[in-house]
Order: sequence, then C-alpha cells, then structure tokens
Amino acid sequence: MNLRSDAGQLRGELVELRRALHRVPEIGLHLPRTQELVLAALDGLGMEVTVGRALSSVTAVLRGGRPGGTVLLRGDMDALPVTERSGVEFSSRHEGAMHACGHDLHTAGLVGAARLLADRRADLPGDVVFMFQPGEEGHDGAGRMIEEGVLTAAGRPADAAYGLHVSAAKFPRGVFTGRPGPLMAASGGLFVRVLGAGGHGSAPHVARDPVPAACEMVTALQTMVTRGFDVFDPVVVTVGVFQAGTRRNVIPDDATFEATVRSFSPETREAVGARAVRICEGIAAAHGLDVEVRYEVEYPLTVNDAGEHEFLAGTVREVFGEERFAALPDPLTGSEDFSRVLEAVPGAYVFLGASTADDPARAPDNHSPLATFDDGVLPDGAALLAELAVRKLATLAG
Repeated sequence: MNLRSDAGQLRGELVELRRALHRVPEIGLHLPRTQELVLAALDGLGMEVTVGRALSSVTAVLRGGRPGGTVLLRGDMDALPVTERSGVEFSSRHEGAMHACGHDLHTAGLVGAARLLADRRADLPGDVVFMFQPGEEGHDGAGRMIEEGVLTAAGRPADAAYGLHVSAAKFPRGVFTGRPGPLMAASGGLFVRVLGAGGHGSAPHVARDPVPAACEMVTALQTMVTRGFDVFDPVVVTVGVFQAGTRRNVIPDDATFEATVRSFSPETREAVGARAVRICEGIAAAHGLDVEVRYEVEYPLTVNDAGEHEFLAGTVREVFGEERFAALPDPLTGSEDFSRVLEAVPGAYVFLGASTADDPARAPDNHSPLATFDDGVLPDGAALLAELAVRKLATLAG
C-alpha cells in the first residue's frame, strides 16, 4: 500500500477543499459552514460520524476490518479574528476573520487521511478516530471535545494520538520538524483593572490616576520574568491589550490591561500566576489604588511522548527521506490545546513547513494578516497522518 502515491492523486480535491474553507473562515467554537463542508467531504466514506453538542465539532470513526487498537488523528478547524491582507485569489470573504494559522490546511489534510484510510479499511487491525476540532484559538475546543467523549469515541480509550501543524515561516517548505518531551509552552492569561478616580489632566494631584500604576505593573512584570525565574526554565509575559482614557487632558477612572503568559514546567506554570497577581496588588497599594486582577490557567505544556516522537520521526524519514525531518532544538513558546489530548494519550505533534517564500525566515508568520501557506504540502501531510495510523495499528496488533 503506497499511501504517499495515493495521496498525490488527491491533491486537486484537497487543495479545492482547503481553499473553500479559507474563503469562509469562522471563529471560536461554533463553525456551522466549516462543519457543513467537512461533513460533505466525509459523506460516503462509510464512517460513524457524530457532531458535537456544545460546539461544531465532527468526530468520525473508521472501523477496521479486523479487531485491534485505536488511533486518534486530529485537525483543528477555527480561524482567527484577523482581517486578511495576503492578496491570494481565494482570500477570506468574512471581514475580520482569516485562516491565518493554517487550520484550513489541517482540516483538509485530515479529510485526506480519512479518504486514504477508508480505502484500506479491510486491512486495518483496529479503528481510527478523526477529531475535527473547533475552538483551538483560545477557546479550549480540545478540552470540550474530550468532555464530550472524543477519546473514547471508538468505544474504548485511544491508544495513540497524532496531530500536525503547518507553519507559514521558520521551517523550509515540506520539512517536518519536532522534538521529544516539551514541544510547546503552557499558557495563561493575566487580566488587570486598576481603579482610580478621574479628574482634569492639569491637576493630577486631586485625582487618583490609574495610568502610571498600570504602566508600572507592565514594567514590573518584565522584571519579574528576569529576576524571579530561572533563565533555563523560561517565562514569557506579553501585554497585548492596554486601554485607558478618552482624551489627553482627562484622567480616567480606570486602566486595564491583559497579558499572555507562557511557561515550560508545571512548577513555573503554578508559580508565575500567583507572583504576577501579587505584584499588581502590591503596586496598586503603593499608589493608594484598588485593583481587580485575576490569572487564568489556559493550556498545559504540549509534551511529545519520547517513544511516539521517535516513531513519528522514523516514519517521516522512511516514507519521505532523511532530509524531510529536522530535529527542533528547543520548544516553541506558542501553546496548543492538543496538549490536553497528549496529557491523556501517548502521542506526538509535528510541524510541517508550508511557507510560500524561498526564505521562510523572512516570510510573514502564522497569525499575520499577510500569512500565506503553500497548499502543495497537503498530500504529504495527509499521507503522514495515514501512515502513522496504519503503522501504529499494526504495532498494537503485534
């Protein structure tokens, strides 16, 4: 069975599906048009298909011809609140929404894997679960699908799980890359509202100005990173939202900011939130102000099982060639809710270079309104997912 060759025959269909998805990006947990396109693409493949109750997920179970284990393959489907400026002819038709992270490729690639494996069901010693997931971009869609039973969709717990993420930059086109152990950071969110008393900008001494205190907090959080945590167990704090005031000569009643926090160990993940809250509360008190501050734990660390990573890397090298896999020296500071699946099931996550630029180091990265992805990588992404399922089921069957 030559999955790579057969995947190449699907290229036109997969590119067409990817571009149809790209034109109609949807954000969050409810993706009705995306779900409709996925269901249509799976129609006729003879799988057990269910949809989510609380979100627009699609779970499809392919029953193999012989009893055996269960492998889960995942593709996320949601877009980002970004207005597209890529200039591609199939650009988003939805103002303020764009597939800037490549999830349209993930969805089409997983459909491709389903097509390849459905044609081989009689030879499969076990079942394959296809996890089409909404809400990866900050909505914990993986956690919600787990709550609705995706890990036991085949009637028993999954034995292994694999996922793939394309990259618009960083990695050479067509090259797979990953590492054992920590692959991506854990994430958290810091939400701060500094409460003062407004007044005239010409007389700040008779008001209680929240803006300097909020600015001091932002600076102190960076000092916390460099002075409070080991450089070899890194922390990243980025303030992405800061809002205060309406006019330059008006002292506002409050100032708010929000930060994303990334960490690489369970101990640091727990400590950084408590320390950030203390810092903000202490600075507010020093300024004679009140503060509302909360820290929300989001996605855990994405950790590749060492054995499953080696299995994945070996599969890439054998199927595509030694030059098509590159070891990732360090984890990435992005975060990913597939981490929840990998907490429960041994598995691995891998990146696939899909840059349209000859020099990916200079290309607009994922999440940029200028990001573009080479959908010519779709057949290889689909073939890898299918190969992993075939080989793992064979291994489980002994």
